Amino acid sequence: MRGTFILSLLSAALGAATGLTTSNLQTHVDVLALDSAFNPVKEAYWTGYPHHRRTPFAVSPNGKSAYIAYLDSSETDVHVQELDPTTFEATGTTVTVTGGKEAGGLVAHNDGFALLTNEVMPSGTTNAPPSDTPVAVLYRYTDGKQAWKTWLGGPGVHASDGLSASPDMNGDLVYSESEGLYGAYFVVTDYAGDATGHYGDSIQYVTKTGELDDIAGASSSWGCSHNTGIAFEAADQAPFASICAEDQGAIWLNTKGQGMMNDGVKISNENTTNGASGEPMGGMSGSYSALARFADTTKYIFAWVSRGAIDVRENTWMGDGYTHVQNRTNGRNVAISLFTDKYTKVGAQATSVVGTEDGDSQVNWVTQGSNDCSNAHAATFGASSALVTWEEISNPTCDYIAMGCRGQFAGTFFQEVGSDGSKVGDAFRSTDVYVAGDMVTMSDGRICWPYASMEWDLSQAVGYGTTASTTKKMSFACMNTGETTTAAKAPTAAETTAAAKTTNTPTVVSETSATDKSTAAGTEQAVQAASTFATQVRQASPSSTVITTTSSVASALAIPTGSAQDTLDFLRAVFRFFAGN
Repeated sequence: MRGTFILSLLSAALGAATGLTTSNLQTHVDVLALDSAFNPVKEAYWTGYPHHRRTPFAVSPNGKSAYIAYLDSSETDVHVQELDPTTFEATGTTVTVTGGKEAGGLVAHNDGFALLTNEVMPSGTTNAPPSDTPVAVLYRYTDGKQAWKTWLGGPGVHASDGLSASPDMNGDLVYSESEGLYGAYFVVTDYAGDATGHYGDSIQYVTKTGELDDIAGASSSWGCSHNTGIAFEAADQAPFASICAEDQGAIWLNTKGQGMMNDGVKISNENTTNGASGEPMGGMSGSYSALARFADTTKYIFAWVSRGAIDVRENTWMGDGYTHVQNRTNGRNVAISLFTDKYTKVGAQATSVVGTEDGDSQVNWVTQGSNDCSNAHAATFGASSALVTWEEISNPTCDYIAMGCRGQFAGTFFQEVGSDGSKVGDAFRSTDVYVAGDMVTMSDGRICWPYASMEWDLSQAVGYGTTASTTKKMSFACMNTGETTTAAKAPTAAETTAAAKTTNTPTVVSETSATDKSTAAGTEQAVQAASTFATQVRQASPSSTVITTTSSVASALAIPTGSAQDTLDFLRAVFRFFAGN
């Protein structure tokens, strides 16, 4: 139908002109009733600053069911609640994984889910970690019942390399439908072998029947030193796309090799100290929704926060190829990197040339301000654009050179970016919506995620400033591009009539009079969007009125030419007309 075609063109034109706005954000506040109380705040490593406690969220491949996982406030059990992916209200019966210490990752299936968590091994287990230190474990539930349980550390897992545990469940879980294979990437500490007492990371693969699968060139018992940030995303085949932030000076795309410099691609130089690298992927309760794949492609986008890098020096402890840098800024800014496939970065790597003054010349910055940015995430709308989100602190105090900052919360920001890495329009902010759980691309193209509705205070460490009390409600937010909510809608009679009229003479549609329109100065970008739209319509239908220039757009469509904002208002009115809103 011509109306549907014109609607999609209008949406594309408006998106090119303005990007995302508050009208693209939908909220469902306190819509999900939880069976157990939940504490939405987690103290950060070392600083104690408040972080959002992760609530993993996943939607089944058929789009008919969704699940959310959360640690109850007693910190003794993890609960997995099924919910309706349209209303976000509870359905079915909550599954409780007794003994779970953290909700570390979730995959939804058409018949159930898989959960990554950590728990203490059964009493009497030979060679179990000391002091009841928990170990990473993967559960699979089918139709509400446990199908299998597979330990990802502890005795019997890569024993020749050293036995490992996971006291903090920092990591992620993904699944490849084409391979029928789970991948889990998580922080470990060894309690046997050469790395005893040290921290690193591990990548483990599990078959759909629950068998631990040690895959050469993909599985890893020990990868990046004291990993303080993990990004992980499924691929069609193992190894899955992986990124680590280590404490020796860099962030690496380590899909090939699973470690640091060897076979790795250096994404960014970072100022680090032992055990810390500025929480680039969220720090405690982070490491989720930082790396996303563009639909039906081999391309990925990665988002993180960084203070930039100057004064590249040799890391003498690690040796050739490893570097140290100084921070460029006090607060952190948001950056993105693109990859043509799971092994290949778009553009140059970060430099390893000692003596280089600018160690961040390759970085694609989303922000370059004086505020401190944190909690960066990315998700894709499809093949051509992505959503990048982060939080900001005004006038930040950064007491720790390679950790987080504190200050007045300035809002959660949302920015659309193209698959080429360019920003689409400007970012907008919300002061009462946060990203606290996985960002999921829904079957209708929206990106949705869970969060706890609360007053978010980032001014002090937990226990000193205002902190959240427990809650038994969960909220959800969704972002659309303007196309997603109308894509499946059948043409209305009015749309069909309007489409017929546009064959010969453009129809003028106006919601308000010219005098009621905003008089704010528009942008040339909006006018150009109108011209582009008109040209596309003409090319799609040679019999329609020929519209070729910006000025003829205004005259042929009877748009007041005094303001580019009027042009944009008119396009929005036409868009809403065709959408039936």
